[in-house]
Amino acid sequence: MNVAILFDLDGVFYQAGKAIPGAADVARWARDNAIPHLFLTNTSSRPRSALVAKLAGFGIETDELHILTPPVAAVRWLQQNHADEKIALFVPEETRAEFSGLETAQQGEDLAAVIVGDLGRDWDFATLNHAFQLLMSEPKPKLIALGMTRYWQADDGLRLDVAPFVMALSHAADREPLVMGKPAGSFYRAAVEILAVEPDRVVMVGDDIRGDIDGAQRAGLKAVLVRTGKFRESDLEIGIQPNAVLDLVADFPAWYEINFGMC
Repeated sequence: MNVAILFDLDGVFYQAGKAIPGAADVARWARDNAIPHLFLTNTSSRPRSALVAKLAGFGIETDELHILTPPVAAVRWLQQNHADEKIALFVPEETRAEFSGLETAQQGEDLAAVIVGDLGRDWDFATLNHAFQLLMSEPKPKLIALGMTRYWQADDGLRLDVAPFVMALSHAADREPLVMGKPAGSFYRAAVEILAVEPDRVVMVGDDIRGDIDGAQRAGLKAVLVRTGKFRESDLEIGIQPNAVLDLVADFPAWYEINFGMC
């Protein structure tokens, strides 16, 4: 079997609403060569169906089964560990569709978990404080973070992502978050399980030196860094060593074929 691939999306296949040159060709190459792959993203602001449609707009064909997001990983974990219990969601309205199989708690009901995603501009004091109050209820619910990305590259510059808000809640409620996205090892292990391969037979391609590269390598995967998205030259000076550094994801197929060949 070919070495499997995990592709990050934002900053690798598209950036600021535009496709990165050659990205669609890379997706087609992986599909046409039957290389096991997943698009692995920390996006919690939209469901997989919206990501499929967005990628199609860039000429990239895929389906929901080839996309792993923190909400999907969180639902899998909750179904395995708290199937009959209720949750509180702090995610955008359209992302709630991913949690349709779970029941949300009403005022005063016991909670299994408080789930925190990327609310973006919808965060305010009242919303953050409500999440804190729920975390302080008894019995104490788990704090589930849909990723721990610190920031991302938006069309107007760098923007805070979910991690700063999770850390504020974690500190205030004295609760260690259960992370369901990059760079957590559990997220990478879930991807490896879906691909049904050993970790050393998987390579991650991303633009985030910590979430994509360090996170993947700590989980036993290989990792390739691309110089797009949130990449900064200073990333190469912090002691994390990618297995390769490429200018664009379009350069990845040639690197893959040189290093792994094609079965």
